[in-house]
Amino acid sequence: MGSFFSTMFTPPPAADDGGDSRVVAVHSTATWDEQWGAHKSNPNKLIVIDFSATWCGPCRFIEPAFKDMARRFADAIFFKIDVDELSEVARQWKVEAMPTFVLIKGGKEVSRVVGAKKDELERKVNMFISSSSS
Repeated sequence: MGSFFSTMFTPPPAADDGGDSRVVAVHSTATWDEQWGAHKSNPNKLIVIDFSATWCGPCRFIEPAFKDMARRFADAIFFKIDVDELSEVARQWKVEAMPTFVLIKGGKEVSRVVGAKKDELERKVNMFISSSSS
């Protein structure tokens, strides 16, 4: 009976990426290396990496907004990396808190947002996408 009541008040966990999400969830170093190699050299393409963790409340809070940005900003590539799964990749990018969003162009970090700061992230994504098209 306890599980019945808990399901009434606790929403079910969100699906990893949903069927229509444009966020690419990366679960292995090999996949990351392949994705990074395919996209890093394009100087005009914005890459946005969401470094998060399943246990991180703020990460879960901002996830729907991140997916929405991925849908709206089709000119950018959005990745999601779990720091517990790919700790080496998180270390390479000097991630020290979750969530951390790293924005990259031409293989180089151009900005980052630390924390579930949706408005700041959206403003920066919009700014760097706009600079691509000019």
